[in-house]
Amino acid sequence: MTATRDDHEIIRVLKQELFTAVVGDVLDVMGLRKQFLPAQISPLQPHMKIAGRAMPVLQADIFDDAAEAACGPLARKPFGLMLEALDSLKPGEIYVASGASFNYALWGGLMSTRATQLRAGGAVVNGYVRDSWDVERLDYPTFCRGLYAQDQGPRGKVIDFNTTVEIGAARIRPGDFIFGDREGVLVIPREAEQEAIARALEKAATENEVAIAIRNGMGAAEAFEKYGVM
Repeated sequence: MTATRDDHEIIRVLKQELFTAVVGDVLDVMGLRKQFLPAQISPLQPHMKIAGRAMPVLQADIFDDAAEAACGPLARKPFGLMLEALDSLKPGEIYVASGASFNYALWGGLMSTRATQLRAGGAVVNGYVRDSWDVERLDYPTFCRGLYAQDQGPRGKVIDFNTTVEIGAARIRPGDFIFGDREGVLVIPREAEQEAIARALEKAATENEVAIAIRNGMGAAEAFEKYGVM
């Protein structure tokens, strides 16, 4: 029976021993075939890896700073619940934001500074990042669709957090594991994480054996027949 790994061990294994391709492969085999976020979401710097539990954040566009007739509880609250969402981050958690258009940045330098102080694990936003020099200087693990300086202040608000969101075909619930490297970002459902990690470690070890066999002259078809991976 495989020993249960705690969060610190899962994060260590994901960052040091695994990569998204092998974890994605085993999730496919487990019947979880919509776990990758869109390919356009990538690390701010190629060396960045991200692993931790999701703290999902729901964004929405706005089109008026504070209309007198507006009845919503967040109508006259700058950024909506963004500051509360940021302050709520626990050590190791990943700020995961979606729901907005691509008309403004969802993450920036001051947010990275606060998240670093809270020892959060990184940020994944279905949109853009600004103040990229500050984020890079902090080396704060950040995944996004690219860079765009336009501010969300008069254009968007956080309307809820610690709630389920979707990015592309992937559904992200509070507490699901997020794992990202330069080849993509994965959502690992909480109920599948232990099995997925164990299977991924086994597959990675087998792939190493296959690589050795091929370097020693074994054909690709023979290697697949013998080891079952390629």
